[in-house]
Amino acid sequence: MNESSEQTRGVDAVNQDFRRFDQVDKAHTYRLSEAGDGSEAFDDEFRIRTCDIGEFLHGGDAGQERFAQSLGAAMEEIGFAILVGHGIAPALIEDAERATAELFETVPIAERMRYRAQRHGSVNQGYFPIEQTTIIHPDLVEGWVFCRRAFDLDRNPDYHAASFWPRPAFEPRFRALVQAEQGLILPVMQSILRYLGCDPHLYDRKLTGTNFGFRLNYYPPTDGLAEAPRGGRMLGHEDVDLFTFLPAPAVEGLQVFNRRTLKWIRLQAPPGSIILNIGDYMQRISNDRLLSTTHRVSQPRDPAVRTRPRISTPLAVYVWEDEILEVLPGQGEPKYPPISALRFHTQTTAKYYGADYAVTR
Repeated sequence: MNESSEQTRGVDAVNQDFRRFDQVDKAHTYRLSEAGDGSEAFDDEFRIRTCDIGEFLHGGDAGQERFAQSLGAAMEEIGFAILVGHGIAPALIEDAERATAELFETVPIAERMRYRAQRHGSVNQGYFPIEQTTIIHPDLVEGWVFCRRAFDLDRNPDYHAASFWPRPAFEPRFRALVQAEQGLILPVMQSILRYLGCDPHLYDRKLTGTNFGFRLNYYPPTDGLAEAPRGGRMLGHEDVDLFTFLPAPAVEGLQVFNRRTLKWIRLQAPPGSIILNIGDYMQRISNDRLLSTTHRVSQPRDPAVRTRPRISTPLAVYVWEDEILEVLPGQGEPKYPPISALRFHTQTTAKYYGADYAVTR
């Protein structure tokens, strides 16, 4: 099947149509896009656990243990948690949302296309036009992915903002949020490792100055589309990373699939909180104890909200391409052999970008 025909049928496809790309077990079946006909089951009673990361940051050994158990339980139950007490100023999150709107609404499309996404290392970095974020589903979102090299984080004398940003003044605005979120990476990873019975510092080196993907998602108002959308705004998927930080979006749409009940959960987190979810890297190294959780973005239920754009700024945490992903100690007989992050990542995401995206070495 060619790429255009795969995308055309994407609103009717199910995840198992692309199972050949998965590098961890995903036996459950779901539609890539919401059905919109009432045929899918929703659970309006389930609540994603809220975890206070302030306990880790300020509560000493006892606080770190409490947070580890709370976060680990949430990850094992559903793979999602809502983080509070993180200390990131609401102004940073709000300015990143404003800057995202400015980037997509003031930079002409011709100029955005000069930064069209291409693979660097393991990650497809750059601009994605609407309906072209993947080849398997016409997502109603424009995206822009910036990895570590796009930011002046390491004071590289060869760094040039214009190589990544159509307006270099955007870089420090987004860097402020990225730097703040970097401070949460080790607390989250150490807590998960502690919950799994591992040395909490096992990944400290790998996650210091590590690779990441900071994605800007701009969902234009749906009432301005030429045709009424048949499906949702973003396909159902699992993140490929260790975990993702998502400042709570102002506009509803995030839905989480519960593999235990086979029902969808509408997740609307409080303003200022950060939504955390785990990805395929984590499922692999935890030997399937912590499952990468399916999620998608739906159309707003309130017609009035469809006149507003939806903005989200997730940060996906990876390891560098030459690191080896292997099952952590103490997790039972390994189901998966060791694999380079480059091979694992690109073979998984080839489902979105085409089979030739995968690196097989």
